Amino acid sequence: MFNLIFCEATNTTMIGDSNHDDFPTAWIEGDLRLAGILDSRMIGLLKAIDESGSINQAAKQVGLSYKGAWQMIERANNLAPKVLIATTTGGSKGGGTRLTASGQALLQLFTRLEQQHRQFLRQLNQNLVDDPEMMLLLKPLAIKTSATNQLFGTITRIQPGAINAEVIVELKGGEQIVADLSLSTLDRLELNIGKDVLLLINAPEIGIVIDFNRQQFSARNCLPGRVIRLQRDDVDSQVALRLPGGDSLIATITQASDESLGLKCDMPVNAVFKSNAVMLAVAALEESHPPAQ
Repeated sequence: MFNLIFCEATNTTMIGDSNHDDFPTAWIEGDLRLAGILDSRMIGLLKAIDESGSINQAAKQVGLSYKGAWQMIERANNLAPKVLIATTTGGSKGGGTRLTASGQALLQLFTRLEQQHRQFLRQLNQNLVDDPEMMLLLKPLAIKTSATNQLFGTITRIQPGAINAEVIVELKGGEQIVADLSLSTLDRLELNIGKDVLLLINAPEIGIVIDFNRQQFSARNCLPGRVIRLQRDDVDSQVALRLPGGDSLIATITQASDESLGLKCDMPVNAVFKSNAVMLAVAALEESHPPAQ
């Protein structure tokens, strides 16, 4: 199982995802489609028609409009060499809609293929879980967060204090970022030197300066880079900069600050932010379930 624990200062939040039969994170996903048009939505409509005997009721069950359901049925009937859905009007039972023998056969075929498709995906996911190197690459990509900046790094130094600890994380390009955590959080997350983590930093927490002098700022972090993109509106400016090691950072500053700095593309700047603005995401592996037989 794969869980994520986010921490900022003294609080943590655990996030999990359990929308897969056997894995908390479905690393590989895929949709089954036959002949380019017969997908799970179309087959779901056929199944609903088979159960209800009514296009109107079937459309409601699968979240389609009556017109949309009819259009899907007509297209399937027109393209298939044999009629899949037959309708009757009037009569003692008031008419209705039913699957023909060909429609029933197609529904059974898709159901059988869908089971095999799920088993195939389970096996592929299990193969990934059993490959530590691939999991190291994929785990950071599975995080869902509102933080604009997500950077992968490794803890190189921990400096404990009376209440908090400074955790120094080295990015893959060699830059260092300092995060401030409580000692209790440090112990609970079992952070240690050499552990891989994700750093999450919200864009408004980052300031942009041109001539940086550490004695003039209380911010613990200062990363040099070059502006690679500017996106401006009537109030704010979003500044994207490339760090020397290849990582990117995005900062949100006021339009007034943008104008006073005279920002432009390829301009050297510094991104400054406090250590308590950095959140750490730690991946924790637990025993995973074997693939279903």
